[in-house]
Amino acid sequence: MQPTRETDNSLEEARIEALRKYEILDTPPDGSFDHITRLAARLLNVPIAIVSLVDTDRIWFKSRYGVEVQEIGREPGLCASAILTDDFYLVEDAKKDVRTLANPLVASEFGLQFYAAAPLKTRDGFNLGTLCIIDKKPRKLSFQDQKTLTDLAELVIQQMELRLEARIAVKHQHQILNITAHDLKNPLSIMPLLADLIIHNKENPAAIDDIAQQIKNA
Repeated sequence: MQPTRETDNSLEEARIEALRKYEILDTPPDGSFDHITRLAARLLNVPIAIVSLVDTDRIWFKSRYGVEVQEIGREPGLCASAILTDDFYLVEDAKKDVRTLANPLVASEFGLQFYAAAPLKTRDGFNLGTLCIIDKKPRKLSFQDQKTLTDLAELVIQQMELRLEARIAVKHQHQILNITAHDLKNPLSIMPLLADLIIHNKENPAAIDDIAQQIKNA
C-alpha cells in the first residue's frame, strides 16, 4: 500500500511534535555541539559542518562551522531531503547529480558542490535533522568517512537525549517539591490555632496532652 498525502502529513506532524519535545530550537550556542561540528570539519577535511534541525518552514542550525547564517528556508535546504531517508545522504558532485542540479544553493553564489549528511534519528524513529558536511568543490567520501560522520551524528543525538532527560528530571523534582510544600503547609497552617488552644487551656492538663498529640501527629 502506497503512503497517501494524509499519511505523509500525519508523519510530518508527529516528527515536528518530536522536535518540539527537545526544546532545542532557537537556543543559544552550545559548546558540546560546536565541538562536534569542529571535529567533523577537521576529521573529514571540509570547510563547513552543520548540526541542522528541520522545522516546519526552515532549517535551523544548532551548531555551524564555516558559515555565518543561523538558518535557511526549508525549500532550498538539502537537509529537508536528507531526513526523508534513514540512509546516509551523499552528493559528491552537485552539478552532475539529478537531485541537486536545480538547487539554489548549487546554482547561486554560494556554490555548493559536495554535501554529505547523517540523519539525527531519535530513539522513537524520527529524523529531526542532520549532521552534514559541505564543500564548494566535488569530492569523494570513503565508506570509513561515512561511518565517522554517522558516529558523530549519534553523539549529537546523545547530547540531545541527555538534555531532554535532564529537563524531565528537573520538572519531576519541581513537582515533588510542590507536592511536599503543599503537604507541609496544611499541618503548619493549624499550628497557630493549636497554640491558641494551649494558651486557653493552661489549667487543663488533659486538654494540653490532647493538643500536644495533635501537634505531634501534624
